[in-house]
Amino acid sequence: MKHFIILVLGCVLGCLPMQGQDCSAFYPFSEGVKAEYTTYNKKGKIEGATTYEVVSVTSDADQEVATIHSDLIDKKGEVLTSMTYDIICQDDKVSIGFKSLLSPEIMEQYKDIDLDITGTDIDLPNNLSVGQNLPDADMKMTISAAGMNINMNVMMLDRKVVGQEQLETPAGSFDCYIITYTTKMKMGLSRSSSAKQWIAKGVGLVKQEEYNKKGKLTSSGMLTKYSS
Repeated sequence: MKHFIILVLGCVLGCLPMQGQDCSAFYPFSEGVKAEYTTYNKKGKIEGATTYEVVSVTSDADQEVATIHSDLIDKKGEVLTSMTYDIICQDDKVSIGFKSLLSPEIMEQYKDIDLDITGTDIDLPNNLSVGQNLPDADMKMTISAAGMNINMNVMMLDRKVVGQEQLETPAGSFDCYIITYTTKMKMGLSRSSSAKQWIAKGVGLVKQEEYNKKGKLTSSGMLTKYSS
């Protein structure tokens, strides 16, 4: 389940800096902010990168919405696929679009096929504390092809804030909250893995590690640059 969100990527998307607004404590709501998040295999070798840009920010009386464009790039620097999703700030929390749970490689594989995607967004409160439990999230996708329907379900479960840690990265030093969770993917057979995220106020996702069901590291990612 490489390159999930939160990547995670979403993911993944949280590695952008937050500037100029009070709605979100962790995520970017400033148009033109860019970042790069580099991914590594279990041996620490570079697998590729994901770049992000806040392409627009809109607001009304109830919420603010930042639209994020991301590119998945291979280790040769070639863009493999792109996707766009929203981050919504409302009621002292940020909600990340459930489509960010979907692997970019899967989006590329089924780009010319009819897809029906539903789900529950990833919520992150502005105020985190060690021991805090966070809501689950999920994404359901139905693939229609050749008169058949194929169902996929990606679930982000048992999310919890387990600690705080000062983290050094190529992009700087950050005081991070550590969040752990379990990922389950069902598409015929069921697969599960676990992950750990380091999230800093004003920056978002700084680092992520993914582990197989035996607890062995399978991949990781780290914030390597950003600009505003």
